[in-house]
Amino acid sequence: MEYIKALEIAEKTKALLAPHCERIEIAGSIRRKKPFVKDIEIVVIPKPYDIGLFESGIATVVKEWPKVRGELPCKYTQRILPEGIALDLFFADKENWGLIYAMRTGSADYSHQVLGNAWVREGYRSVEGYLCSNGKRIAVPEEEDLFKLICVNYVEPEKRNI
Repeated sequence: MEYIKALEIAEKTKALLAPHCERIEIAGSIRRKKPFVKDIEIVVIPKPYDIGLFESGIATVVKEWPKVRGELPCKYTQRILPEGIALDLFFADKENWGLIYAMRTGSADYSHQVLGNAWVREGYRSVEGYLCSNGKRIAVPEEEDLFKLICVNYVEPEKRNI
């Protein structure tokens, strides 16, 4: 899908989810401003929500889209939006927002070869979506915090391609 059309759908989706989120941002190839987009990636810190009989919050929106994988509550779910494009929805919290947002901005090769290799070199591990050192979680509240922790100069999203 062309970037401008995907951005329009992503912004519409973000607006539907935003009332149920403490924080929400578009990531992936849209954030990198790629001319062609295969899916929409959004990272959220949801407000508390319930599923099942007393469904509330973000679940009331997400359940309306056909599920490909990931049953709420989860760290990741993929849904098909009405426009026919896949939505990859990633859940974070204040402690790991920076890590998840950077990783999900990509590109996948950049995230692995640059970010992943750098945090290993600096003695960190990624464990269940959190950066850890010596068995303890390291807070990464902002994307820039990740770059500082792993001693990598911040790179604008549009330049994170390998």
